Amino acid sequence: MAEGHEVLTTEEAAALLRVSTKTVLALARDGSLPGEKVGRAWRFLRSDVLAVVRGSKDTPNGVGD
Repeated sequence: MAEGHEVLTTEEAAALLRVSTKTVLALARDGSLPGEKVGRAWRFLRSDVLAVVRGSKDTPNGVGD
């Protein structure tokens, strides 16, 4: 699997962003961080998380404002 398509848990995304898991969940809920709910858990693509850091409006999977 390509590194950019690595799937991260909420905790892993929070560690990568150096924020709390509550912040990651808030970003996901308001659409600022693309993610998918799998059951009760959220999953994020590493490339999408890094796009948030870069301030990119267009994430690699085509989702954006």
